[in-house]
Amino acid sequence: MTQHTILNATHRALGAKMVDFGGWDMPLNYGSQIEEHHAVRRDAGMFDVSHMTVVDLRGAKTRDFLRHLFANSVDKLKVSGKALYSCMLNEQGGVIDDLIVYFLAEDFFRVVVNAATHDKDLAWIEKQAKAFDVKVIERKDLAMIAVQGPNARAKVQSLLSPATREKAAKIGKFVACEGDGLFIARTGYTGEDGYEIIVAEAQAVDLWNKLIAAGARPAGLGARDTLRLEAGMNLYGQDMDETITPWEAGLAWTVALDEGRDFIGRAALDKQKADGVRRVMVGLVMDDKGVLRHGQRVVTPSGDGEILSGTFSPTLGKAIAFARVPAGTAESAQVDIRGKLVPVRVVKYPFVRDGKPIDGI
Repeated sequence: MTQHTILNATHRALGAKMVDFGGWDMPLNYGSQIEEHHAVRRDAGMFDVSHMTVVDLRGAKTRDFLRHLFANSVDKLKVSGKALYSCMLNEQGGVIDDLIVYFLAEDFFRVVVNAATHDKDLAWIEKQAKAFDVKVIERKDLAMIAVQGPNARAKVQSLLSPATREKAAKIGKFVACEGDGLFIARTGYTGEDGYEIIVAEAQAVDLWNKLIAAGARPAGLGARDTLRLEAGMNLYGQDMDETITPWEAGLAWTVALDEGRDFIGRAALDKQKADGVRRVMVGLVMDDKGVLRHGQRVVTPSGDGEILSGTFSPTLGKAIAFARVPAGTAESAQVDIRGKLVPVRVVKYPFVRDGKPIDGI
């Protein structure tokens, strides 16, 4: 059965084109995906991300539990409100999900997990939590709105009380604060500055409408996908899954091999690293006309690879992609597009930073 967020009727009233996304009825766009993309890069756009799941973890041993559960180290979280991006792995080192965890108190951490992985994530977390006597609380009473872009923070702050506005203005990136009944995190999935706001479902429609009045443009899944790909951010299920390790997904930076911490999947990661990682994730840019798409074959002198995420980049005006290719692939390759081998450049991502193309892209 298709699920609806609390904002579903609001999206429809705005003329959104709705699609199924991981079992949720979500807006693809509100008329123009390209215009929504540019609004986020140039001003401020906002997304309903209430399909994602907020999970509160409580108990005296919560930090110990998360040291065991995540590949990144929650020991980096020392100040209340600080956030950390991490992968949650299986015993083989494969990625069960990628997520954000917030440290709120020694006995209280908050995790936000992906919509499509909800059931397996909750089952895995609850199974592992038993040994640490940690209580796992799914917050079905909460919604989430992401407001992103160079003017996003100012537009959000204009709606806050003076005390909350002051707190929200001061927080650094990957930090959250609370006020006016809102959980305001300076995080996002677009490569732009902004906030992800967790709000009680009962207040979500009112907040959405106030954000529109403040000048934030509603944006759908289409723009969210082109923005995150330009920003070099992985999409679970497309760029990695339970058969792919962080080494193979370009997420080595999220793995903390701190001494004495035996997190789930560590032994497999240690072995793969020692043996040599055979596949890596790279960026591709196609200067010829056309679009790079998921599943297309990538031909390199070292062997074949495959495109994972591919799209037309509105900011660059050309096709870009993530691809998994043999390690050691040189700076050029070819993509098989309907039987024709088209040249592409192999580049480091992100493709766009602070709204502008990276030099050389």
